[in-house]
Amino acid sequence: MNNRELFNNIMHYRNFDRMPVLHWYQWEETEERWHKEGLPAGIKKNEDIAKYLGASEAYYPVGINLAPYPAFEERIIEETPEYKIFRQEDGVIAKHSKGHSSIPHLIDYTLKGTEGEGWDEYKKRLQPDMGRFPANFDEIIAKAKDADSPVSVYVGSLIGWIRNWVGVENLAYISYDNRDLLKEMSDTITDLVLWNLDIILPKLKPDIVNGWEDICCKSGPLISPAIFKEICVPNYERIARKIHSYGIELYAVDCDGVIDSLLPLWLDAGVNVMFPFEIGTWKADPMAYRKKYGKKLRIYGGINKGELAKGRAAIDAEIERKLPMMKEGGFVPLTDHYIPPDVSLDDYKYYLDKIRSIRI
Repeated sequence: MNNRELFNNIMHYRNFDRMPVLHWYQWEETEERWHKEGLPAGIKKNEDIAKYLGASEAYYPVGINLAPYPAFEERIIEETPEYKIFRQEDGVIAKHSKGHSSIPHLIDYTLKGTEGEGWDEYKKRLQPDMGRFPANFDEIIAKAKDADSPVSVYVGSLIGWIRNWVGVENLAYISYDNRDLLKEMSDTITDLVLWNLDIILPKLKPDIVNGWEDICCKSGPLISPAIFKEICVPNYERIARKIHSYGIELYAVDCDGVIDSLLPLWLDAGVNVMFPFEIGTWKADPMAYRKKYGKKLRIYGGINKGELAKGRAAIDAEIERKLPMMKEGGFVPLTDHYIPPDVSLDDYKYYLDKIRSIRI
C-alpha cells in the first residue's frame, strides 16, 4: 500500500501493517537551517522537500479560492526595513514583520461595528464565480487520481475567517449584539462552500475534506460554545450532509489551541477528524481524547513537534507514547504544527525513519 492507501485504511479502521510517512510544512527559518545542514539548495517547494525526505505531503489539495473574490486591493500604508503595514487581500489592515516568520499584528478592519459596516462589500465577494477555479483545474483533478498523498478538498472556515475579518473584540460584540449578522456571515460562507462541492465532487471523490478555524487559544475558544453551537454547528451539519451524499466520510477541521469545549459540538455536527491536534504548552493528550470520545474521533497529527528538538531519545519516547493509538487505528501521526527551526535536519530525518520502521 502507498501512503494514501495506508491513510484511508487507518482512518476507516481497516487492515494496515505500518504508518504512512507524511510531511506537513516547516517554517521558513527551518528551511534555511536545513539548507545549511544538507538540504540541496535547489529544493524549495514543499512537495520536493517531502520527496527528498522520502515522504509524501500531508495532503494533495484540490479546491478553489473560497476567500473574498475578487480580493481586496493591497494598499501599503507604511513600510520600514523592519515591517510593512498594508491592507491585505482579505481587507484587514495588518503589520507584518520582515526578516522572520511571525503572526501579523491586525490593526484595523474593513468590516467593523456590530451593525456590520462593510459587510455588503464582503458579501458580494463571497458569491459563486467560476473565476475562483484555477486555470489548470482539470489537470489538478487528473493528477489527484494518482496522488500518493491523501487527496483533500478544502471547505473553508465558518467562524475563523470572520474572526480575522472583524477582529477578536468585535467578534465578541457581534456575537451578543447582532447574532443575526453573525449567522448571515457564516451562512454565506457555507452557501459558497456547498456550491464549490457540487462542482468538484462529481468529478473527484477525495479521501477527506478539511476546513480551518483556529478559533481556540491556550485557555479555550474565542467564542462562546453556546453561540458556536447556534451559529456554526448547523453549517457544519450542512457540509457533512453534502459530502456524505457523495460517499465521503472523513471531515477534518484544523484548529489550534484548547479545543475541549468545541470538540463534542464538532463531533455531533459530523466533523470526525481533528488536525493537527496541537499538543501546545497545555500538553493536550490525543490518547486521553480517544479514551473519552472513542473511535468516532480520528486524529491526523498529534506528534509533539517540540520533542523533535530534544534529541533522539525524546523522539523515541514521543513515538512510543503514541504507538497504542497507532495500533488501534484512526490515528495517523504527523507533527502538530509546522516544524520549528530548533529541529535539525538529521533529527527530523531520524523521526521520519522511526515512523517508517513501525510495523503493526
